[in-house]
Amino acid sequence: MNIFKQGARGGARAALRAMSRSAAAIAVAAGIAYGPAASASNYPNGPVTLVIPFSAGGSTDVIGRLLGDRLSAALGQPVVVENRGGAGGNIGASMVAKSAPDGRTLLFGTTGILSMNEFLYANPGYKIGKDLVPVVYTASISNVLIVNNDLPVKTVQDLLKLVKENPGKYTFASSGAGSSTHMSGELFKSMGGVEIMHVPYRGSGQALVDLMGGQVDMIFDNAPSSVPLVKAGKVKALAVTSRRRLAALPDTPTIDESVLPGYESLSWTGIAVPGGTPPEIIERLSAEINKILKQPDVQAKLAELGATATGGSAADFNQHIDGERAKWSKIIAQAKIPKQ
Repeated sequence: MNIFKQGARGGARAALRAMSRSAAAIAVAAGIAYGPAASASNYPNGPVTLVIPFSAGGSTDVIGRLLGDRLSAALGQPVVVENRGGAGGNIGASMVAKSAPDGRTLLFGTTGILSMNEFLYANPGYKIGKDLVPVVYTASISNVLIVNNDLPVKTVQDLLKLVKENPGKYTFASSGAGSSTHMSGELFKSMGGVEIMHVPYRGSGQALVDLMGGQVDMIFDNAPSSVPLVKAGKVKALAVTSRRRLAALPDTPTIDESVLPGYESLSWTGIAVPGGTPPEIIERLSAEINKILKQPDVQAKLAELGATATGGSAADFNQHIDGERAKWSKIIAQAKIPKQ
């Protein structure tokens, strides 16, 4: 009788252990399938890092910090800006791509990172749509062709004549290989039939310092960082790279109207997150950032810098990136730029 009772108790314990193991397995599976989505309901549950993949002082940094401050208030958590420059933005972008997909590490992406670098680098360290997922298109930016004050030119026509007469003598700086500041220069070289030496930097901050100091001759810099220098008389603006003149520099003509019809090169910025980030978190980030971009003072600040607030859904941003990839891949191939 005792043997049977012990056997029954043993069987019950075995059954309970089996049920526990089964429940644990279900819980693990549920955690994998639904854990991130469940955590999205209280997102974010800690500080958020916004990685700006260029050095401090450039236009990406200026706009990124502006939006980061507002996003902190919207999310109710600190948004810490971290500059990680190098390799045309690939170092910072790769860091974000390898981060946990929990919405707490964001990339402030650019034209180069999200649409050009895959055609300029043999191994950028990430794939758009897989390792990095676009969230929202934040701003469209014209570049400005600015030169050192001592360069003997007053117009973009003067500059084109000067560089044609002195092939390879003059230099143009950029915020990094593959950046919009680089590709604007390559497009100018290609359409103008001129040779100008490219000098890449790890962000436009130091490039602008060297431009003012005469170490480099020119840069097709983003308007947010170049316009204040132009207004302060520290550099000369010859033209803008958009098809329309900028409200911030109404007397500065476009390259298109001045000397190279059809020339247009725009920079832009947008938020991306690691692949695998739950849709609920992406939607929350997109919604909050769209609200920020509609704030009149944010729009006014961006316009003052020569940028335009954009916004839209993640799908809209994906469509924009696809169009830019098609455009710039052709220009890169035509310029015969070797992959790094």
